[in-house]
Amino acid sequence: MWKQIEEGFWAKNRESKVGDVSDIVSDIIDRVREEGDRALFDLTRKFDKLDLDSLAVGRDKIDEAYEDVDPVLVEELEEAAYNIQRFHELQLPKDLWLTEMQPGVTLGVKSTPLERVGCYIPGGKASYPSTVLMCAIPARVAGVDEVVCCTPGPIDPVRLVAMDIAGVDEVYQVGGAQAIAAMALGTESIEPVQKIVGPGNVFVTSAKMMLRNTVEIDFPAGPSEVGIIADGTAKPAFLAAEILAQAEHDPSSAAVMVTDDPSLPARVTAEIERQLAGAPRASIIKAALENSGYMMADSLEHAAAIMNDMAPEHLSIQTADDFGILSMIRNAGSIFMGPYTPVAAGDYASGTNHVLPTSGHAATASGLNVAHFRKTSTIQMLSREGLSTLAPTIETISSAEGLHAHCASVRIRGVGGERGE
Repeated sequence: MWKQIEEGFWAKNRESKVGDVSDIVSDIIDRVREEGDRALFDLTRKFDKLDLDSLAVGRDKIDEAYEDVDPVLVEELEEAAYNIQRFHELQLPKDLWLTEMQPGVTLGVKSTPLERVGCYIPGGKASYPSTVLMCAIPARVAGVDEVVCCTPGPIDPVRLVAMDIAGVDEVYQVGGAQAIAAMALGTESIEPVQKIVGPGNVFVTSAKMMLRNTVEIDFPAGPSEVGIIADGTAKPAFLAAEILAQAEHDPSSAAVMVTDDPSLPARVTAEIERQLAGAPRASIIKAALENSGYMMADSLEHAAAIMNDMAPEHLSIQTADDFGILSMIRNAGSIFMGPYTPVAAGDYASGTNHVLPTSGHAATASGLNVAHFRKTSTIQMLSREGLSTLAPTIETISSAEGLHAHCASVRIRGVGGERGE
């Protein structure tokens, strides 16, 4: 159960297990490369116990799904989609900007969306319509032409409705490493994509990592995790609820609280035990709590330093000076400030994205956002005057590098030396 842990516990516990399945995943990728659709049908039968007539899900199935979903749920999915869209629209860069850096030297950036991206949506133990919204809507906001979703079957109606609300163009009933391989390599039914985003189990993550030379990916995203910085002003009941909410995801999930208040862990532990009694996913939570615990810090500054080393997927700050703590945080996927900002708000409704780097990758990677679906090209436009100004620098450095044709390409334009013919 939940207990005191040392700083090294987190790093050891969150080590990636991707390498453990690499041989299996490599074989799956090879089969998809060589056999195409035939491999997908066979692997779906083997792993999902599902005999498919078609990999693609038709428009009729999506329309029928609405009949099986509570209209209230549809309405709330649309509300969540609206909030996600609004937040991600704020991230949109200018399509083009130009500025004259010095007379005759104009520089700028052109931003363009990717043409075709793939979203992996987990299935298995639960349905994740929220992940559909989080993956597909930013792609749509970014201006991506074609958004593809692969998800394990059988696909429940809620996932299909979410895909329709999010504006997904193509839906395929295939999951696991084989889905990643199909989107990366292409098959008879599934055209290859430029980038794959979305979370998944260790097989999915392993496939994404193996295929990075073929297709761009977002980042490794493994079991869910939350870090909490709390002081004596935090409400133990709120902290316990946050820990249990994260723990119910999966037996591999983790929740770690760091505090400078020696009395807080005991009060939180009592609340965990009280709230856990009768919890519907108690067995999953108890398993996840074995990966979890609390750390004592000498000060809140020390707590922030510990959390920066951990680089958690989610970070909850519940202290008397939340903004003071925020100023010290460098590494976290998504940050939740104050007692009335549960991680669940970002999971479903506020509009921020819940597809986030895990296992310490938040130290170097950003959560899914519009920038993941766009690329930039730099622009330069020089007049004769502008080139004349830069010529001495170009000629001196290129000559020092022994690249004399570079120097000549300036001089032939009649600047920086004798005019060329």
